[in-house]
Amino acid sequence: MKIVIVEDDFIAAEFLKEILEEDGHEVMDIIDTGNEAIHTCIQKKPDAIFMDVMLADNISGADAALAISRKVPQSKIIFLTSYIDEEIIKYAAEAKAAGYLTKPYNKMQILATLKLVTQKEREEISASTAEKPDRINLINGYVYLTKQNRLLKNGKEVELGPTALKLIELLCSQPGISVSNTQIAMYVWGKEVNDKTLRSLMFRIRTATDNELIKNVSGTGYLIQTAS
Repeated sequence: MKIVIVEDDFIAAEFLKEILEEDGHEVMDIIDTGNEAIHTCIQKKPDAIFMDVMLADNISGADAALAISRKVPQSKIIFLTSYIDEEIIKYAAEAKAAGYLTKPYNKMQILATLKLVTQKEREEISASTAEKPDRINLINGYVYLTKQNRLLKNGKEVELGPTALKLIELLCSQPGISVSNTQIAMYVWGKEVNDKTLRSLMFRIRTATDNELIKNVSGTGYLIQTAS
C-alpha cells in the first residue's frame, strides 16, 4: 500500500515508517502539519493515512482528516491518538476513519490495524462488483453503463463532461430514489455548493438529454427515472 504518515513526533514517525516499509509498504511522505497534510494527501491520494490528532500547526489531525476525506474518500484514515474520547469518536465517524491506534502502540498493533483496513477494502470492492449491474435501463431509450461510466441514447453516446457524468453515476447508484442536494454536492464537488451551481449543472445535463430523465423532487433532491 502507498501510505502517508502525518505525525509531528519525528521519532514516532520514523518508527512507524520502518515498520511499514519492512512489511512491504511504500511510505510516500512524512508530514508534521495539518495544512501540509491536506495539500499532500489530496495531491498524492495515498491508499492509507496514519493521522496523529495533535500536529505542529493550528490545524488538528481531526480537522485535516475531515478535509481529506471529503476530497479523497478512497484514502483510508487511521487516527493516532494518546486517548479516545467522545470528540475523537465524532471526528472519526465524520471522516469515515478506517480505524485508530492508541499510543503507545507496537509493531503487531500497527500491522494488524492495517491488515484489517486492507481486508475491509477488499470486501467492499468485492461486494460492490458483485452487486453492481453492467447496465441500467432508463426512460426514453437511455442506458447507463455502470462499469464504463457512459450514458447512451438508443445506442449512441451522450456527450457529457466529467462533472455531469459524476452526477449521473451517483443518481444511477440508486435509480428511482431521490438523492439530496447536499449528497450530490459532496459527491460531485467534495464540498457544499450553492443552489445556482447545482442548477447550472442540471441545466447542462438536461440540454444534452431529455427534461424527463432527471426529476426534481420538491424539497428532497433529484432522482433519475428508470424504464418501466
